[in-house]
Amino acid sequence: MFTTARPAREFHVADLPNDLFESIETLKRELNAVIIAHYYQDPDIQDIADYIGDSLGLSRQAAETNADVIVFAGVHFMAETAKILNPDKLVILPDLEAGCSLADSCPPEAFAEFKAANPDHLVVSYINCSAAIKAMSDIICTSSNAVDIVNQIPREQPIIFAPDRNLGRYVMEQTGRELLLWEGSCIVHENFSEKKLVQLQIEHPEADIIAHPECEPPLLRHADFIGSTTALLKYARSSEKNSFIVATEPGIIHQMEKSMPGKTFIAAPPTGNCACNECPHMRLNTLEKLYLAMKNREPEINLPEDIRIAALKPIQRMLEMSR
Repeated sequence: MFTTARPAREFHVADLPNDLFESIETLKRELNAVIIAHYYQDPDIQDIADYIGDSLGLSRQAAETNADVIVFAGVHFMAETAKILNPDKLVILPDLEAGCSLADSCPPEAFAEFKAANPDHLVVSYINCSAAIKAMSDIICTSSNAVDIVNQIPREQPIIFAPDRNLGRYVMEQTGRELLLWEGSCIVHENFSEKKLVQLQIEHPEADIIAHPECEPPLLRHADFIGSTTALLKYARSSEKNSFIVATEPGIIHQMEKSMPGKTFIAAPPTGNCACNECPHMRLNTLEKLYLAMKNREPEINLPEDIRIAALKPIQRMLEMSR
């Protein structure tokens, strides 16, 4: 994880204005800032964001913005991607500790050895990885475009797919390709309980199960539809069904309920009696931290220029292949 910024400052209630929403809007105008948020953020952050999306949409928005300041309400690798695409802009993340279990499961030193052991392989990396892994990749993908990107690669070309093994398995099934998988995973999408999902399906037989491809294969076998967060949202919007069991981080349900108030959305249950289906990293960002980050213009994301340039190439290739 690369940054030259100090961690976010501790704050007290006295440091905060009475109306956070109004104060954030004022700072946004003063800084010429754009607030970009992932679907997995808290509802308050989603409601104040200028753009909400999944990894592909966020990448496109970061590449196209005319703002001077990018406030990235997401996790560290997402803010890194914005900085890779916008080296001359100020990119701030409300909480530097907002990391990613999937990105952490692929240490750069270990991956470099893995890549060196398979020199004939093209490296396709899921965007949920560090800048250092992106710099070692040939093409970046997201859950929205992974299948399409792999299908564009000549079939005789061997491929390393990193870091998510579950998304990799899903891509293999959809493309009929053999991929060499890095054994990484997301703690949230591994925590859904197949047994509890089946029980929930029995209780709600009218509901479609919609799932993110980062989920484990046994869970995906029960899904009526599998797709990225944006694809899940679009499926629910276009479906004639009125009830859905949602197997991904439940932050997306806020957008589903806002755009489809007449439909019912049920969060798929985790294995334990906990909130394990919520991403603990995504939820580190709060409206209060977002305000203070804008006020103080930190924590700022910075990258070594050699890493940034190397990581830019596979991201640009993804954007070109996704048009």
